[in-house]
Amino acid sequence: MRNRILALAALAAAIGSPLAAQAQSSVTIVRAPVVVESGPTIAVEQRPAFREYVVEQRVPAFRIPDHVVVGATLPESGVTYYDVPQRFGPTTYRYTVVNGETVLVEPRSRRIVEVLD
Repeated sequence: MRNRILALAALAAAIGSPLAAQAQSSVTIVRAPVVVESGPTIAVEQRPAFREYVVEQRVPAFRIPDHVVVGATLPESGVTYYDVPQRFGPTTYRYTVVNGETVLVEPRSRRIVEVLD
């Protein structure tokens, strides 16, 4: 009886293997685009007032050799980041001025999340 069960198990495994191999060869894996979770940014209608605020604060501009683009990471040293005042809306980002453009930066990674100019 036990030999019969083992034989049936071996037969099932042998028959199932090609089916499993066929199933695996027809599987297509599609990766969704990576979505970076972002916090709230400055509302469009608040941006002119925010730009004016930055000019009034006389924030010194930092220069980098590359173009200022979303996703770029700023250097660890030499850049000063400033809190965005609450009147422009709640945000976890900080701002600075790079190459004459005001940018919002994720403070831990120093990654530019938005160019406001």
